[in-house]
Order: sequence, then structure tokens, then C-alpha cells
Amino acid sequence: MVVRIRLARFGCKNRPFYRVMAADSRSPRDGKHLEVLGYYNPLPGQDGGKRMGLNFERVKYWLSVGAQPSDPVQRILFRAGLLPPPPMVAMGRKGGPRDTRPVDPMSGRFVTPEKPAASCDRGKDAESTENDGQEGLQETIFHIGLQDKQLGIGQF
Repeated sequence: MVVRIRLARFGCKNRPFYRVMAADSRSPRDGKHLEVLGYYNPLPGQDGGKRMGLNFERVKYWLSVGAQPSDPVQRILFRAGLLPPPPMVAMGRKGGPRDTRPVDPMSGRFVTPEKPAASCDRGKDAESTENDGQEGLQETIFHIGLQDKQLGIGQF
């Protein structure tokens, strides 16, 4: 029998009130439980009543015998100081990572950077690298603008 520490919902419609319970993982949410460990009130009301109450000794006992807290209970136990912070999962973009290589707008294929040919004349080489650098810069700016358009950045 796998024991879970989880919340059971009580209260009225639109006024939830939860009890922290140790229960068999196969039993229904509000069904049979092994022990009531505390309560959690997400809407404490005007009087500023208590939001949460836990029996720390019993919670520690159930955790020591292998009970698994549910995600909401894990956050509650973190706030109470009984558990370390829950692990944060980094969510990727929907559809996976995008390819950042530049695309030729006419053919739709990826552009491979061309390597300049080596020449013996140093003076001519300096002028050609200056021009190649500017052309490469303009080409890069064009491709960045194309990528921004594909990503939908700057559109309102």
C-alpha cells in the first residue's frame, strides 16, 4: 500500500477548505483516509483566521515511513519548513528549439557562410576584407530581421 499525503476538499461551492490527510494512493480524493494531519484554508476570510495548521510530529512520522506528499502538499510543507523547496522544472518552448541558422529568403534553404579565398597581395586583401565585413554585416542584419519576422517578434 502506497501512502500519499494529500489534500481532501471540504467546504461549500466557491469556498474551498482542505484537510491534509495521509491516505492510500488508490482511494478517492475525499474518500477513506488513514489519518488527518492538518488543514489548509486558501481563503482565510475577513477576520484573518489561520490559513494552515499541521501536526508536525505526525507529518514527520509519515514522511519517515515513506509517504509521498502530493505537489500542493509539498509546497505547503515547504512553507511550514518541513521539506526543502520543490524542484523547479525548466519548461522548453512548445515545439522544441528553433534552428538559428540563417535562411536564404528565395530558396528557403539554410545559408552556409563562405570562407574568403587566400591571396598573396596584402593591400588588395585588406580592402576586400573591409568590404566583405560590411557585406557580411548587412547579410547578418537581414537574416536577423528575417528570424524576428519568423518568430513573430515586434508584431502587434
